[in-house]
Amino acid sequence: MKGKTGLHELYSKDPLRADLELFGRKSNALSRRGFLSGLGTMSAILGTEIVFHRWMPAGLIPAALADSHEPFEIEGKQGLTILNDRPLNAETPAHLLNDNVTSARHLFVRNNGIPPGSAGNPNDWKLRISGESVIRPKSYTLAELKDRFSQGALQLVLECGGNGRAEFFPPATGNQWTLGAVGCPQWNGIRLCDVLEDCGIAENAVYIGYHSADTHLSGDPAKQPIPRGVPITKALEAESMIAWGMNGEDLHPMNGYPLRLAIGGWPGSVSGKWLTEIMIRDRIHDGAKISGNSYRVPCNPVPPGTRVAEEDLCIIESMPVKSLITSPETGLRHPHDKTLDLHGHAWAGDLSVTKVETSIDFGQTWQKTDLQTAANRLAWQHWDANVRFPKKGYYEVWARATDSTGVSQPMVLPGWNPKGYLNNATHRLAIYVV
Repeated sequence: MKGKTGLHELYSKDPLRADLELFGRKSNALSRRGFLSGLGTMSAILGTEIVFHRWMPAGLIPAALADSHEPFEIEGKQGLTILNDRPLNAETPAHLLNDNVTSARHLFVRNNGIPPGSAGNPNDWKLRISGESVIRPKSYTLAELKDRFSQGALQLVLECGGNGRAEFFPPATGNQWTLGAVGCPQWNGIRLCDVLEDCGIAENAVYIGYHSADTHLSGDPAKQPIPRGVPITKALEAESMIAWGMNGEDLHPMNGYPLRLAIGGWPGSVSGKWLTEIMIRDRIHDGAKISGNSYRVPCNPVPPGTRVAEEDLCIIESMPVKSLITSPETGLRHPHDKTLDLHGHAWAGDLSVTKVETSIDFGQTWQKTDLQTAANRLAWQHWDANVRFPKKGYYEVWARATDSTGVSQPMVLPGWNPKGYLNNATHRLAIYVV
């Protein structure tokens, strides 16, 4: 049987050639605005005129064609799309993230190893605090954690560092996340700092590292899938949590039941699941996937495709500013004589978002949205807007957020890196105005 090539794969190899082969369009070398010649095929596939076609960059997959809706079912989850089954990884289509508080059934799954089996009585689950810089090493059962420390609930953004990897060129290895490796549920638990301080933190403390109960894909008990960590200053923030619940219920088994870290603003890999141990370290933690090129990007910009030495890579910390359009669903057919209501979320790592704007003309003009304040620090912020379209045809709605330092999302892919991390380009969705 002759093999088939997917749209993203074809565009990732040579986007301009893919344009030519699929749609017969060429970029005009005399125009930096990406004037397109040969729009007939593309318009035919979309089923209508691309209204602002003269602003549409060459080599850009129309948003109507770029999103996958292949169904995948995980017990307790709904509507997620599988990316990999060993380890299990699945993302959430943007329209299923429309709720202001992400539900457990719609929170993405990012595994690095094989999850543990039944936890037995969850109250007997043990967490050990150890390391070179702990003064009083201790172990706690989950019941003791609940009884001894003040409980609370916070909304915290959880986002995979590789969210958006599918758009990088040259392609990066790893799960080809599009948009859906993000969510902002309410986490139920205790402050991580309270537990660390109960054990005593030595003056030479630099980092924390975690260990978990999942097992390596090889089955080798000497190997761990992903013990990562954060600097001690981040661990001691009031928003860094040890969590046993999500939205008032037990954690989902694929999201870390019965105990996990929830550390907002940084890549989700620092929020270890199935938590069994936290180490207070006198050095940067040296566990699996914190060394080498895992969750690291070039300290200085590099040309696409560059081979980057390990010493020139820096650990990812605060995530970049980003936004998501969660309503309507991409591909909507919308009446020309009606206003279209938009809803979405925006977040900015350790920072806040100061504005979100939308565009319907491929970024030539932008309109401000109604942006709400966050439920708490490190939660995402919700925004609403409405737009009217000048005529019938195909449109793309783009969303762009700006953080509290004045940095905005780029309209094109940000700096290339070998592992395809930190893609925060503007979100696009397709609208057919009829």
